[in-house]
This record gives sequence, C-alpha cells and structure tokens, in this order.
Amino acid sequence: MIRDWINRMFGQSGEADVPERVRTAIRDQQDASEILIGWVQLAVVLVFAILYTVAPKAFPADVGFAPVPWALTAYFAFTVVRIVMAYRLRLPNWLLSVSVVMDMSLLLGTIWSFHLQYEQPPSFYLKAPTLLYVFIFISLRALRFEAHYVVLAGCVAAIGWLVMAFYAATADPSGAMITRDYVRYMTTNSILLGAEFDKVISILLVTAIIAVAITRARRLLVRAVAEGAAAQDLSRFFAPEIAKRITASEARVKAGQGINRDAAILNVDVRGFTILAAHMPANDLIALLAQYQSRMVPVIQRHNGTIDKFLGDGIMATFGATSTSETYTADAIRAVDEVMAVADAWNAERAGEGKEPIRIGAAVATGRIVFGAVGDETRLEYTVIGDAVNVSAKLEKHTKVEKVRALATAEAYEKALAQGYAPKATPERRPARHIVGMEEPLDVVVLAS
Repeated sequence: MIRDWINRMFGQSGEADVPERVRTAIRDQQDASEILIGWVQLAVVLVFAILYTVAPKAFPADVGFAPVPWALTAYFAFTVVRIVMAYRLRLPNWLLSVSVVMDMSLLLGTIWSFHLQYEQPPSFYLKAPTLLYVFIFISLRALRFEAHYVVLAGCVAAIGWLVMAFYAATADPSGAMITRDYVRYMTTNSILLGAEFDKVISILLVTAIIAVAITRARRLLVRAVAEGAAAQDLSRFFAPEIAKRITASEARVKAGQGINRDAAILNVDVRGFTILAAHMPANDLIALLAQYQSRMVPVIQRHNGTIDKFLGDGIMATFGATSTSETYTADAIRAVDEVMAVADAWNAERAGEGKEPIRIGAAVATGRIVFGAVGDETRLEYTVIGDAVNVSAKLEKHTKVEKVRALATAEAYEKALAQGYAPKATPERRPARHIVGMEEPLDVVVLAS
C-alpha cells in the first residue's frame, strides 16, 4: 500500500499499459543495477575499514570494547551475501526493502557506536562526519530507477537520526547537554537541537529531490527501452538499414521524402510457385516459403543487399539504395552467384528426402533510382522507384524464355566487372533480346544456366 502511494505520488503508477517485454527489459536493467549497488556498497565499507585501520586512534589504547570493527564486519558480511544473492536470483521486493533498512541501520549503528569506543557521551556521535555516508546510501538506491526505495532509504535515515538525537538528548536526565549556544555546540559535546533537525530536514529534502529526479529519469528509461524494443521489432519487419534509418531520423519521416542514387536491383523468384500453392496444404506452403526465405535472405544481406519487399514467393532486394556504395552492382551479382549455389545445396537436401527440387530464378539490373518514403500519414513504406526496378522484374520473368536461371543486363554486368567482380568463368552474352513489356531490345548476360 505504501509503495503504491509512493508510486502515485512520484508518478510511477502509469506503467500498467507498458508491454510485458518492456517491463522485463527494465527488470533486467534493475537486476544489473542491484549488483552494481552491492559492489559500490562493498567498496564503501572497504574504504571505511581502510581509513579506520590506518587513521591514528584517538580513543584510549586500553579501551575494553571496540564496536566499530564489529559493525564493519557485520556490514561487510551482509553486503557480500547480498551480492551473491543478486547474481544468483532476482531479489524479491521484500528482500530489497529489508536490505535498504539493514544498510541504513548498520551505518547508523556504526555511527552510534562511536561514543562507546571513544568513551564519550552519546552526543559525541552526533558530530561524526560519517553522517555524510547516509547521502551516499540514499543516492545508491537511485540506480534502480525506483523512487520508493530512495524514499524508504531517506525515511529510515531521517527516523534513525531522530532516534539517535533523542537518545543523546535524553541520556542526561538533567538536560545539561542541550544548548542554544552555537559556539559551545561546536566546541563541546553539547547538543543543539536545531542543528539535528537541520540534518533531518537535509536528509528528507535530498531524498525528495532524488526521488523526483528518478521519477523523471524512469519515464525516460521506459521510453528508451520501449523505443529500443520497437527498433528490434522494426528490424524484423524492415531491413536493418531501414529500421536504423527510421529510428535515427532527426525529424519525423514523411511521405514525399526521397533521394537519387545509383543502385542495383535484384529480383529472386520461385518458379512454378502458383502450381505448388494450388496443391500444397497451407501449413506446408508457408513452411516451404520460410525455408526458402531463410536461405536466400542471409545470402543477400551478406553481400550488402537490403530486402525491399517480399512479393509472395518473390524477393526484391536493393544494393546501394539505402546507403551509398562503390560496389553495389558487383555485390548484387556476387549475391546471385551464392543464391544459386545455396539453391543447389537445398535441392540436394530435398532430393535426399525424396522431395521435388525447387527452381529459383533471379535477375539483376542497375541504374539511377529514387529511394524514399511513400504512402500517407497512416501507412508509410520505404521503397525504390526507377527503370532498374521494372527492368529487373521483367528480366527475372524473361529467364523462363531464355531457359536459364539467372540473367543480368549487359550494362549491369560491365559495371560489376568495373567494380571488382571476378567471374569464375566467362558467361554467355545474348544481345538484343526482346523482353515482354520493354520496347527496345536488351543485351543480357547469363549468370546461371
């Protein structure tokens, strides 16, 4: 109930509509932060122990009981146990709350013990600069990006200090230790109540400020994690280059924004897929498509290609469209070479399973294209527009006429050679081919027969 009130107070109760995957990612970050908190606390106690060890002792050498080493040992042991548990499992909320209370209690207990070790009245510990460690412990809780733990730490510290001040003020029933003289307060073990209230107010104000800051930071964290998850999802529906372009855009992507680039266009298609679709069960058909795409897409991406769209059994990819490239056409034709090799290996697997081979066709064209966003405010899509897009699509269909598996325009092939493409064998050139849908004959090169 108190936690819910704190969340409402500091604006963290509106996260119910956050997707579970985002909440999981945030919890993972918090688990990592809890480990970091433990290590920082361990460093603090070690530093404190070292300073205590090397510093000259102002208390009598024959003091019968030295509580500080015991308190430091207890806190060290507690911190180590907490670190081990943080590595092994996700710490439950109740244990985190207990940890906050224990952290602050051990720190305040250590400060309280100073008057015993130095054989001074209780008011002695109120002057200890070790109180500053309270602010370190409060701020450490900010690493979890949960305001209620910061508030809990601050409240425990404030209440604890009030209890310690009350104990010191009432230790002498005569009240002789209480003073209103600031100089006497600074130079003796006297107690200035106003000074102790100032410390408590400072603790509460720092706690409130950090809690508010954490609340604002948490909103940014949730937004950042949500956008990161969205970017990962985008990379599944878009090519990684497109997803990066969308998420890294300084301004909102709008329809009508485009750039001119020289690029190569590759179309890959399954021959006779319509006949297959008519005779295969739906699940088998989709499974076949998944196998086909899972083999072809990595090949295309490995050669710097970007998947523009899936057209049923067809794959349209661009090279040099989403980002400038000096080898875009050579990359496209290298991709065709590997696509055909992967298709041959796949058909060898299918033959071993007693299945029919899958015939793959491909074509490459190159030229000046426009790359940009099309659609309206409710539905946008990055795409490429230009003659090379149409030529590649028509040329892929023309492979059936030529009775070959892969073709490229002669222009694309020459450009690929100029860009460093090295064929394993001299390909066959077929000049002045009449292609359906094109007015002028086209010189083509056979990439795979």
